[in-house]
Amino acid sequence: MGNYRKLWFTLIGVMIVCFSLLGYYGAEVYRTAPPIPQKVQTEDGRVLYTQEGILDGQTAWQSVGGMQLGSIWGHGAYQAPDWTADWLHRELMGWLDLAAQQDFGKPFDQLDADGQAVLRARLKKEYRTNTYDAATGTMTVSRLREQAIARNVAYYSQLFSDAPQYRKTRESYAMKENTLPSAERRAQMAGFFFWTAWVAATERPAELGGGTGATYTNNWPHEPLIDNKPTAENMIWSVASVVLLIAGVGFLVWAWSFLGKHDEQDPTPPQHDPLARVPLTPSQRGLGKYLFLVVALFSFQVMLGGFTAHYTVEGQEFYGIDVSQWFPYSLVRTWHIQSALFWIATGFLAAGLFLAPLINGGKDPKFQRLGVDVLFWALVVVVAGSFIGNYLAIAQIMPPEWNFWLGHQGYEYVDLGRLWQIGKFAGIAFWLVLMARGVFPALLAPSGQDKNLLALLTFSIVAIGLFYGTGLFYGERTHLSVMEYWRWWVVHLWVEGFFEVFATTALAFIFSTLGLVSYRMATTASLASASLFMLGGIPGTFHHLYFSGTTTPVMAVGAAFSALEVVPLVVLGHEAWEHWRLKNKTPWMGQLKWPLMCFVAVAFWNMLGAGVFGFMINPPISLYYIQGLNTTPVHAHAALFGVYGFLALGFTLLVLRYIRPQLVFSERLMKTGFWWLNAGLALMIFTSLLPIGLFQFHASVTHGLWYARSEEFLQQPFLETLRWVRTFGDVVFIVGALSVAWQVVSGVFGARASTAPVGPTLADAKR
Repeated sequence: MGNYRKLWFTLIGVMIVCFSLLGYYGAEVYRTAPPIPQKVQTEDGRVLYTQEGILDGQTAWQSVGGMQLGSIWGHGAYQAPDWTADWLHRELMGWLDLAAQQDFGKPFDQLDADGQAVLRARLKKEYRTNTYDAATGTMTVSRLREQAIARNVAYYSQLFSDAPQYRKTRESYAMKENTLPSAERRAQMAGFFFWTAWVAATERPAELGGGTGATYTNNWPHEPLIDNKPTAENMIWSVASVVLLIAGVGFLVWAWSFLGKHDEQDPTPPQHDPLARVPLTPSQRGLGKYLFLVVALFSFQVMLGGFTAHYTVEGQEFYGIDVSQWFPYSLVRTWHIQSALFWIATGFLAAGLFLAPLINGGKDPKFQRLGVDVLFWALVVVVAGSFIGNYLAIAQIMPPEWNFWLGHQGYEYVDLGRLWQIGKFAGIAFWLVLMARGVFPALLAPSGQDKNLLALLTFSIVAIGLFYGTGLFYGERTHLSVMEYWRWWVVHLWVEGFFEVFATTALAFIFSTLGLVSYRMATTASLASASLFMLGGIPGTFHHLYFSGTTTPVMAVGAAFSALEVVPLVVLGHEAWEHWRLKNKTPWMGQLKWPLMCFVAVAFWNMLGAGVFGFMINPPISLYYIQGLNTTPVHAHAALFGVYGFLALGFTLLVLRYIRPQLVFSERLMKTGFWWLNAGLALMIFTSLLPIGLFQFHASVTHGLWYARSEEFLQQPFLETLRWVRTFGDVVFIVGALSVAWQVVSGVFGARASTAPVGPTLADAKR
């Protein structure tokens, strides 16, 4: 540890405390998860649903794309309704109409104000009262509610079929005809929707962490008919998160000002690029195909993005051509997200495999080239297999019992079938082995050199290799709350936590090796950044679970620590400037201009996408109203592509520069690619996604989430126009993506790698 002892102890302490919080309250998620009744019965004892039937409905929902077609508890796609909010509102309105006919002989909307008030009071009491008997595992519903449920079952059974009276609605929701052909499975899926709505309407008992008058989902979604509104705890922890953000920013500025060593001079850069003088190893020469895969999947993803966005204006057609029967919205959105995760991960893997021989003294471990080739083809098999499985599942060709394992898990970001997910984990673990063979010998060698930065890089490599496996901790019929806990370990912690540490440390290692920043400064900055990322990032995972059947303490931890996630992002303007000025430090840095520009873009979009747009939806009171609205993809696009996408492209261009030494980046292609990508991303956010999200926000506050996601609201002409406007941003973005892709393809296949060094090796350049 040496001179970095305090920083290491800080990082270790942060990891211990934060993972303890994540584990302790994770156990709370298991203990207090909303019950799935053994049976749902009427007052006269007739059984409507069983636990197995509800779970069968969950698997039926997974098979049609799950979260890629509408959402549950606010998590998923945004074109079709949130099925929880939609079912709940329809059932409530059905109950009111039935009660009005029973008591007054006319529909509810024809009653006077007094009559409506009487029925609403009865409605609220009936729906918020918890009739679940934990001793018998039985939930009881009234005769009136049974009839309201039956109405909903009939509606959803027809909606997910090819019933002609709902064809226009299916177009509005971007659903293909006969989405779920089996009538039996449609009825089972309706039972699952019913259960998610019951959880959202029924008050949590004291023995399961309740007793405050809030529902199992902390009164989410907003539904005025039964007084579902933000809880007092929601308000308190929202204010606390803002206070913690301000305090965190203040302390960061003080610490940076008083503890930082601002008088340290940058080292004098070498006259020649040290990495360009290191002979390429066989495994490094084999990385060209990885770079090609990155841009091939990137191009595929952005084309699918435009295709998916078009479905929001023509729900079953692409400029008049009905393509939904072959490539429905739920499928292309699945491929769009999965291809993004694949190409970004491949870019990171390629960067690591490029660094491994450099760390190992400029030589490959035995059989490293073979390992690199095997890993590449394994990635190709997993990508192709998972995409084919997605298609067969959503087309309802795959037998239902195979769906979870080979087809579609139904959960956003981990949509690939479980077998392909295991294959992906095995590939990442194999990458860890390939990296370890290059890194550990250098780390353990008694050279007397400072290895703290290398140790941190090793830690991030091991974490990336192992933590993806947490996505295997749930199964096909796992409780939805428990599944969400583990899903966000992958989506939030693995990606936004450990990939962030790896990227920061890898860049610091590269820049210090190039002689552009001092090794001490690179190590200090990386260790401090890792502590800040982990402090907010690990327990901040819970901000995704506010309304997923969890209790108030989970909300409190998520709100408090997710605010701290934003703290390090406020100083990213300085990081961007640091990266920008590197290109002028020495003439040979001009050849690294465009990778550096990508890293500058990362800092900008990290501040805006993860910081501003992230905190826009992080406080509980904010997320209460906008979870599941178009404000969420504002954050997702700006953070996923703006941060991790540009990081992966920067790594890709950096590796390309060194494995093709004769390559000179085309200024025209790269200017077009870089600026059009940034402009396209900004256009799609500020001219379409954000305005639509803000209009939905108003509708959600005024009427409820059901209305903000309804056909009636979203098919208004001005909102349809805003969705058409997104086409301009999409086209600009696609042009930028294809320009970068062509630069990489022409670089990979148009320039031959040099194998001989042209001067001193990396070992000569080391301090």
